[in-house]
Amino acid sequence: MNVRYRIELSQDERDQLSGLLSGGRHAARKLKRAQILLAAAAGMGDEQIAACVGVGGSTVYRTKRRFVLDSLDAALQEETRPGAERKLSGEEEALLVATGLLEPARGPGTLDARVAGRRDG
Repeated sequence: MNVRYRIELSQDERDQLSGLLSGGRHAARKLKRAQILLAAAAGMGDEQIAACVGVGGSTVYRTKRRFVLDSLDAALQEETRPGAERKLSGEEEALLVATGLLEPARGPGTLDARVAGRRDG
């Protein structure tokens, strides 16, 4: 993390970030990113920003980097996260849901019969 990104906000960007922080319901991560950008534009150092906002230094670095390299919206939004491949296809998932909605099998030897036998005895 030797590269230091310098944050310079236009008045429109400042107004947008201030408006975001002043009201409405937003994700906590988005609000913290807005605080990071405003603090960086005010000239605070990365360590000081991290301590004030309550995030790690890498979060400050990544937020500033996304702002400089992409845009304000990119810096405020979640990055896509790699995930595991789907284990079931759409058809398999539908079958699983459908079978879960059916009544369970009843009769001798099933769990329902054993539970009912304990209640009777």
